[in-house]
Amino acid sequence: MAAQRRVHAKPAVYRRAVARGRLQLAAATCRAIRGRRVEKGDPLGTAEVAGLAAMKRTSDLIPHCHNVPLTGSRVTVEVAPGGVRAEAEAETVGPTGVEMEALVGVTVALLTVWDMVKYLEKNDRGLYPTARLTDARVVVKQKRPAKEVA
Repeated sequence: MAAQRRVHAKPAVYRRAVARGRLQLAAATCRAIRGRRVEKGDPLGTAEVAGLAAMKRTSDLIPHCHNVPLTGSRVTVEVAPGGVRAEAEAETVGPTGVEMEALVGVTVALLTVWDMVKYLEKNDRGLYPTARLTDARVVVKQKRPAKEVA
């Protein structure tokens, strides 16, 4: 078993991660989002706020994640062909990375959209035959000495 590196033993460096994901939805649901006809309100704006809030709570949700003070964060959500696309970016200057914060931000944003449009996606058996989260992944991971960032 490999020796674990303790976070407190690592130097504070600039760290940045970007995650992306998709929520597949029916075409009619995408039209309702674009046309601002979703009963619960604006799923895209709500999802962006939810993703940002979730990023700040990552250590509360995932047991082995450290509480990371974010120095920057961004979540964008947009209607794309076949559904909704989200991207989350997290930055910090510290001893541990922010990949999990970016992944939590993107997935919570997409789950928020799903929650707001699920009544449009539900079939007669109460299931969601089209809706599915896909492609949640880290697409950017950067680390460099903090003095290079200033």
